Amino acid sequence: MKIIRATTIPKSLDVFCRGLLKKLSEKYEVVALSSPGEEMQAIVEREGVRTITVPMERHISPWKDIVALFRLILVFRQERPTMVHSMTPKAGLLCMVAAWLTRVPVRVHTFTGLVFPTAKGLQRRLLMLTDSITCRCATYIIPEGEGVKRDLLNYGITSKPLRVLGFGNVMGVDMHIYCRRPEVMEKARLLRDEHNFTFLFVGRIVRDKGINELCDAFDRLSKEFPQVRLLLVGWREDGLDPVSDKTRALIDSNPSIDYVGEIWGDDLLAYYAAADCFVLPSYREGFPNTVLEAGAMGLPSIVTDINGSREIIVENENGMIVPPRDADALFVAMRRMVNDDRRRSYMASNARNMIGCRFEQGFVRQCLFDFYDTILGGEKE
Repeated sequence: MKIIRATTIPKSLDVFCRGLLKKLSEKYEVVALSSPGEEMQAIVEREGVRTITVPMERHISPWKDIVALFRLILVFRQERPTMVHSMTPKAGLLCMVAAWLTRVPVRVHTFTGLVFPTAKGLQRRLLMLTDSITCRCATYIIPEGEGVKRDLLNYGITSKPLRVLGFGNVMGVDMHIYCRRPEVMEKARLLRDEHNFTFLFVGRIVRDKGINELCDAFDRLSKEFPQVRLLLVGWREDGLDPVSDKTRALIDSNPSIDYVGEIWGDDLLAYYAAADCFVLPSYREGFPNTVLEAGAMGLPSIVTDINGSREIIVENENGMIVPPRDADALFVAMRRMVNDDRRRSYMASNARNMIGCRFEQGFVRQCLFDFYDTILGGEKE
């Protein structure tokens, strides 16, 4: 039985399906589909599955989207899969439409986050329309968390039954990797300054992640507490969602803000281990894996009151929750983290267990495997 797993860009496929495709290939013929990129070869070597590349654009590009749709139709006609399972918005729209047109029996889309709730005007209506088309063409819809599920229903995107798997997250955290192993702590010792209080952000350095508010709040905090520092780990996307000129100036001028760039593996874990508090002030999320990773590494988190984040963090138990787009509230929460050692230590002591009991990777993947068994059980080989 053949299944195709698809995302818009290969980085997403590499992140969401790392190790998963290899496990699935023990039972199914698995094909990985995404846009061209160096990650595709890494997927072949690590997962041992066949890959297909179809160029897709993340932003709206009518002509390129039509070309991609026709290419996907040709691919699905040739491959004749039993199931196509897509993730990320553009791959979801194009793959679900192409799979519906080519009569693929089982069509699954996972919504890892919704863009339209934070959009306005014509853009919002267009995004709602594309999500609605995706749902119409899918036979099964998986929202990543109860918050995403509520938005899909409350905004009238679909009336189809929606299935949240497990506690919502679709990746899970490998608790054996995300832990304070000796080799990780050795690297962390080189990064950590015991005289400083370190805040950490991991993710895309873009407006949508709340970087403008984070840098504003931290700049004020650093004037009151010279011993604090902020580490920004991630990659810029200036062409899609740039931060403000003021924020770029703060990153360049404030000596307590360190833009690290993109890092992975044990190097990234060392940054988690070297920090005192994780901060993710996003405007929207599906189910932020970096908050799960930080918690698994024993860090309390400051997050915004949005889908996903509020399903991971319990106020004053493993972190703090502030309103989105509110630099003042973020400043107050960060200030409290610095000042209240007792509360911060309590939240840190809870953090790892609160992640492991709900989002351990083996449990999350078993929920997906059980779902596949259910929906593919009646399909012929």
